[in-house]
Amino acid sequence: MLDIAGNHAPERMHVEAAVCAATKPIRLILVDDDVDFRDAASAELEDLGFSVTSFADGWRLLAEIANGTTADIIVLDWSMPAMAGLDLLKRLREAGVRAPTVFLTGRSTPTVEGQALDQGALDFVDKTRGLPILAKRIRKILENALPPAAEPSKTQQYGALMLNGSTNRAFWNGIELDLTLMEFRVVRLLATSAGDFVSYRAVYDVVHHSGFIAGSGEDGYRSNVRSIIKRIRMKLRAVDPDFDRIENFPSFGYRWEMGQSESAAPSQTKRVPVAA
Repeated sequence: MLDIAGNHAPERMHVEAAVCAATKPIRLILVDDDVDFRDAASAELEDLGFSVTSFADGWRLLAEIANGTTADIIVLDWSMPAMAGLDLLKRLREAGVRAPTVFLTGRSTPTVEGQALDQGALDFVDKTRGLPILAKRIRKILENALPPAAEPSKTQQYGALMLNGSTNRAFWNGIELDLTLMEFRVVRLLATSAGDFVSYRAVYDVVHHSGFIAGSGEDGYRSNVRSIIKRIRMKLRAVDPDFDRIENFPSFGYRWEMGQSESAAPSQTKRVPVAA
């Protein structure tokens, strides 16, 4: 069996596979034009407890989607000759497919990752990191998509901003914002920390997970955070041209400014640490 880098893989993690097999498999769609990689990745992901359906290109996936095929998560190769992964994601969203999407790539850069996140992808994984890493990130994404078991989802109001935690929808002055799930999480983080600056690292942690490393250098993720905030501002200004609540603290992070008549975040809302 080949691993994600095309090498002969050692004995797999039998314990992890056995645990995964005892639960309901996560339905995963994989799209990659490299037949060797696609077959190897599908087999290894099956061993890791996933139910995998693979496609050689985006057109075949779109045809199956039209026939009713669904999945819990979709994994797309970034570079494909018939249809680039980013173009495929746009077509999936236009077709009403809202399943969480992860990109695989052999050329990870902050710019490329930023483009993926801007279009609504929830993660961006370098192929060389291996399938076990991809599997863990997928499970983390699906865990984060569930409402917390300890407290019921609730609607929270922050001045003109209303957040519906049960549906992950946001409204500004009663108008629904066209936010992706990732953008909703960022807005919720800033709003629940209203009045306090939230670090670039803290913002990026709600996009991926705590300690996730991206880009070049120790702070390579910052350009992606700036891109995310820019997109959120644009969507808010689309419904309110005078929106100016997100303030930047250079080299540290962002703050959601409260209006003069607004108080701090509701007391029932858990505060989020703002330190890096």
